[in-house]
Amino acid sequence: MESKKFHHALKILEDVCIGCSNCMRVCPTEALRVRNGKAVLYDNRCIDCGECFKVCPVNAIIIEQDDFNDIFNYKRRVALVPAVLLGQFPTDVSPQEVYNTLIELGFTDVFEVESSVEVLKGFVNKYVSDNSKAKPVISSFCPAVVRLIQVKFPALVDNIMLLKPPLDLSAICYKQMLIDEGVDEADIGIFYITPCAAKIAAIKSPVGDDYSELNGVINMDVIYNKVLRVIKQKTPDEVITPKPCSINPQNILWSLTNGEANQIEGRCLAVDSLHNVIDFLERIENDEISYVDFLEIRTCDEGCAGGVLNSGNRFLTVERVKNRVKNLSALQADSPASNSECFDKYMPIFEQKIAVEPVKPRNMLKLDEDMGKAMKKMERVQRIMKFLPGIDCGSCGAPSCQALAEDIVQGNAAISHCIFIQRTMEQTRKLHPDHSFRIMERIWGKDRFFKNSKKAKGRKKR
Repeated sequence: MESKKFHHALKILEDVCIGCSNCMRVCPTEALRVRNGKAVLYDNRCIDCGECFKVCPVNAIIIEQDDFNDIFNYKRRVALVPAVLLGQFPTDVSPQEVYNTLIELGFTDVFEVESSVEVLKGFVNKYVSDNSKAKPVISSFCPAVVRLIQVKFPALVDNIMLLKPPLDLSAICYKQMLIDEGVDEADIGIFYITPCAAKIAAIKSPVGDDYSELNGVINMDVIYNKVLRVIKQKTPDEVITPKPCSINPQNILWSLTNGEANQIEGRCLAVDSLHNVIDFLERIENDEISYVDFLEIRTCDEGCAGGVLNSGNRFLTVERVKNRVKNLSALQADSPASNSECFDKYMPIFEQKIAVEPVKPRNMLKLDEDMGKAMKKMERVQRIMKFLPGIDCGSCGAPSCQALAEDIVQGNAAISHCIFIQRTMEQTRKLHPDHSFRIMERIWGKDRFFKNSKKAKGRKKR
């Protein structure tokens, strides 16, 4: 199960890439290099967090999605909608308008992802209370966090909660509801509207499971623009009166910062934003933090409201989602809504399918499958590090001196790629300046060195 390669939703358009190294510098797992003037992805290190996507100045990094027209391969076309999608829209656009517009676009059913939280939080509380060894229990909600732990904090994989997130449970539930109605399973297509790349990767190659219950993924920015365009074209007479929602209002907050932690018993902490997450995981790994029962961790700032595929401002999204919770709470004051009864008859299915297999580490520092060879390579890395300047300038096309040393022992680079080593070798006549120049050309591309001279020639001609 874990031997298969990661699926990556992030793709680099080589023809568009200018080799600026912005992506390489922000990658938290050092999964990017620059070769021949283009960014190159190391598959075994990438966690699909989307940090590179956010900083690319020329849009050379894209996030793949399934073709929207794929939904029409099924008779029953289900849109799994997260609460943050509704938070993207202006306050005068009601959830019911969004649902109805999704139906107009081609879906036959719309189901809110957080509906299954009512069942999940019971399982989570039991899991946390029963788990006395690996504390704190780390939420498995954010797939980028799961992959980050696999590749950068392998000692913490046993702390990951082995329960499916709401997305999978909602897919299981709604599919079973349709089957009970007499719909053939082959006619059911369930599509998730995703706010981030990591969830695409998790659906295409789930960690701890053989397959996903979903049939496809559609990027949230695409759906948002489609829905908003249709709504803006409607006349005032076509405005939909919102219907009361049966979802527990507090469950809507699950994907936001503190939305999960606030519903779990014991001492719970919520950490968001990638750099905060890495710092906190390092502290846990070093036993600097203790007596915490549960950790809600999200790589995006403000949780899923900060997903890279969201069209709106994350702070406004959070405000709108929280306002929706207040409005629903007021509507349901006299008769509190709970969809737990709807799920009760599916409880045996949840109990059977909610658990996932133990998560295995994918240690990015592992230099070889053979322990003896790996130790020798590690010793060589340490020797090489004594010669490198240690300033992590990135001129070698690697994000750090440590990364360059590891690339060297793996046969993916040479010590002469370091510009400081080059100067030293030139002074001692161990490297000819022309050879040194060709090395830098192979890293940064010929155009990078000649574009200024081309501009100068152009000016002279004029």
